[in-house]
Amino acid sequence: MIVFDNVSKSYGSGTHRTDVLKNISLKVQEGEFLVLLGFSGSGKTTLINLMAGLDTPTSGAVTFKGAPVTGPGPERGVIFQSYSLMPWLTVNGNVRLAVDTVHGGLSKAQRAAKVDHYVNMVGLSHAATRRPAELSGGMRQRVNVARALAMNPEMLLLDEPLSALDALTRANLADEIEHIWEADKKTCVLITNDVDEAIILADRIIALNPDGTLGQEFKVTIPRPRDRMEMNHNDAFKRLRADVTKYLMDVGIEAKIEGSKILPDVTPIHGVPNAVVDAQKGMIENRFLDFSMLHKVYPTPKGPLTVVEDFDLKINKGEFISLIGHSGCGKSTVLTMAAGLNEISKGAIKLDGRHVEGADPERAVVFQSPNLFPWLSARENVAIGVDKVYPSASRAERQDVVDYYLERVGLADAMDKQADSLSNGMKQRVGIARAFALSPKLLLLDEPFGMLDSLTRWELQEVLMEVWSRTKVTAICVTHDVDEAILLADRVVMMTNGPQATIGKIVDVDLPRPRTRKALLEHPDYYNYRQDVLDFLEEYEHGAKPKSPTSGGSPKSKPSAIAAE
Repeated sequence: MIVFDNVSKSYGSGTHRTDVLKNISLKVQEGEFLVLLGFSGSGKTTLINLMAGLDTPTSGAVTFKGAPVTGPGPERGVIFQSYSLMPWLTVNGNVRLAVDTVHGGLSKAQRAAKVDHYVNMVGLSHAATRRPAELSGGMRQRVNVARALAMNPEMLLLDEPLSALDALTRANLADEIEHIWEADKKTCVLITNDVDEAIILADRIIALNPDGTLGQEFKVTIPRPRDRMEMNHNDAFKRLRADVTKYLMDVGIEAKIEGSKILPDVTPIHGVPNAVVDAQKGMIENRFLDFSMLHKVYPTPKGPLTVVEDFDLKINKGEFISLIGHSGCGKSTVLTMAAGLNEISKGAIKLDGRHVEGADPERAVVFQSPNLFPWLSARENVAIGVDKVYPSASRAERQDVVDYYLERVGLADAMDKQADSLSNGMKQRVGIARAFALSPKLLLLDEPFGMLDSLTRWELQEVLMEVWSRTKVTAICVTHDVDEAILLADRVVMMTNGPQATIGKIVDVDLPRPRTRKALLEHPDYYNYRQDVLDFLEEYEHGAKPKSPTSGGSPKSKPSAIAAE
């Protein structure tokens, strides 16, 4: 269907020239589902734009069914990451635009029937008269899919169409795209950075290297349909997942951490009176962080709404906890109460024997968005907190603390760059460095990699683990990513659905440290832990509630007596 013959693409000229794609030779077969997998900045979108005729190669040739691609055409339907819907039109109206363009010769009734057909195909008949502002992100992307299908293209080009969606919506929409492909056997090319998504959908996976060259090709021979839960027990899936992951990490995640700085021996002061500091020398080890029957209740016009209830958890000093559950289960609410940013309605949180009351640098938080001062450099952003918690240190010692942690997160060459000139991944590195530089008693991470593509997330998970292994700070990480939860944690704490969310199950993760993603994928117990978490999340996927809430303070794996009502 499409052939790339030694295609290269560059932008700019002279010293400002940027080579995005280099010497790409590629054939896409009729009816196949090809997935191109790679890091941000590797040229994936440029490649799809060349297929769509939205861009032209600097050298080489792109042909569709033997004819040169000179521009866009209805035979190649494109679904982008952003929805690009007409906000004043309904779902039907947006799809009708495509139908009227391609099928103008049909009667009004025939065109209406086609609109209904494609809207129904993506499961939006119930929302046909709604406008985009009334739809969720997943529903908007379904309209996008329906509109592309209504053009009746011979080939579907999908440019990360699911990346802006939450994990559950993403999985459901990926399944729908596969069903549509199966029904029509259209040729599909999908760009993604999600390895699991690639394996579930593809006949063939081709990695795109960070330097813009084509990398290794992986044939996917797993029989269809490929059920996500069953894949966790499929040896072919596990082998392929490990092979693809290893390749991507080898070509894309190289050691970027320098070690020229030495951390000075200085003591942080976290606003605690000297008498208390002296009394607490040698912090308590057991129940270092103690959530005791924690509740969070919000007033509403209809009366009090209990978001979190009976959250009971004891964490030892130096333990790393992952907190996981579906959206709206109160994970972030628990975290912000631990940070002192959200008032406790009932119960208590004690850190190192003292009640948590208000925010304090002894509890450092890394949010999904790093919230840097855009006009300050990376170094200056980290220094703000360091100057506060090391008042007795010299200026040179405080600067050494800042530089040490910026080096540890791989920013030795970008310390003096302004925050607004950094990529999202680099900004989050600054956020991680800033948190560790406070030498906190407790590190709180609220989906710290949620805004990043999955491969950048891998890289920063490795960075986080490397820095944490040096400090062994007690940490809680809120996440919706099962693999991230297991990779980071000593224990995975799973929360039931909200409101009245509580702890449903706790699993000890007895895997060796230091951990790497590659090593864990080859560990015989890894997929057992993964199944434990997946089973719990599936039980709660459709809004199930526990018949009788259970608390979870034991450090042992503790399944709850949960059944869907």
